[in-house]
Amino acid sequence: MTISEQIIAQTEQYGAQHYKPLPVVIAEAEGVWVTDVEGQRYIDMLSGYSAVSHGHRHPRLLEAAKRQMDRVTLTARAFHNDQVGPLLQQLSEFCGMDKALLMNTGAEAVETAVKLARKWGYRVKGVPHDQAEIIVCDGNFHGRTTTVISFSSEELYKHDFGPLTPGFRFVPFGDVAALEAAITPNTVGFLVEPIQGEGGINVPPDGYLAAVRDICNRHKVLLLLDEIQVGLGRTGKRFCYQHDGIEPDILILGKALGGGIFPVSAIATKADLLGLFVPGEHGSTFGANPLACAIASEALHVIEDEQLAERSAEMGAYLLHRLQSIESPFVKEVRGKGLLIGVELKPELGGARPFCLRLLANGVLCKESHEHVIRFAPPLVVNREELDWALERIEAVLMAEDMPEKM
Repeated sequence: MTISEQIIAQTEQYGAQHYKPLPVVIAEAEGVWVTDVEGQRYIDMLSGYSAVSHGHRHPRLLEAAKRQMDRVTLTARAFHNDQVGPLLQQLSEFCGMDKALLMNTGAEAVETAVKLARKWGYRVKGVPHDQAEIIVCDGNFHGRTTTVISFSSEELYKHDFGPLTPGFRFVPFGDVAALEAAITPNTVGFLVEPIQGEGGINVPPDGYLAAVRDICNRHKVLLLLDEIQVGLGRTGKRFCYQHDGIEPDILILGKALGGGIFPVSAIATKADLLGLFVPGEHGSTFGANPLACAIASEALHVIEDEQLAERSAEMGAYLLHRLQSIESPFVKEVRGKGLLIGVELKPELGGARPFCLRLLANGVLCKESHEHVIRFAPPLVVNREELDWALERIEAVLMAEDMPEKM
């Protein structure tokens, strides 16, 4: 038994089998490359679902973390710390908003946005108490807490976990007519991902968010944009919504905000909205801890200094073109924006996982999304030479004469 096999067996024996990872055990990482416990090297084409957008172990982020770890790492919100104020100003200005509220995980940030939208509905819009509704999209993914799974359209995420939280209505993703038809006097918000990641890299029609913004304005409904995966440069702009030239009422961020080092999430919004929270209504022991703040601050600086959004636009266009040029008998469609690209396979093939396993055997790390889609989302620091290395192997797998074996 190899070291990898031993660790995988140990993990399965002593841990919950709530994930189905590919059979690789990573021990080291640098930039866009990772190395397993046997010394085999792979290119990371997933980047922690955008959490590692800066690349693994970015030296500036490591240095920021080390500096802060030598000073203080946690004070809890019972006290102020000298990192939180500067980050809140930096993040608010980075987002073009008045204020921000820091949490830890993406799901926590989504929960924060849901609570704020509901309170706004009662205090400002005048919705009867406990009657607020938030509209969400089929195929969404916003996390796995009890409230968040309550508005998932994926049965796997919510069966056996009820009773579920009420107050949510579903519409098809990308359908503005359905959104407008679903709005009632009790609708307080529309929560949507500009591009659905876990749903299969689903890109809405051009102008979708602009039309959504207009509908929300006309019906006095808050627009809550979940940019946890697609924000901070991933799609070729600082934020994905900028492709449509609009602005959300509440912007939800996470993943890359922590630089692949530490969990940091946030919502950013206007002062009148965030001012609805009063002391004691919301919080987190680790939220806005000084270590997280120091890392997040440097992560934002690196995005600007290294022009990661611009790099994503350039490298993403190249990767998308090259993938679309592969005349594979297995591929139904290639779609995406920036360095977030999905290769949808024909449904009769039975799923994308066997292809991901074959890519793993060829040194390329990626993962299936929504069963039939291979997700390619490398760190934003990837260069053309590294993409060419990956593309050579991706093309070989997609053009192979035989089907990969299912596992």
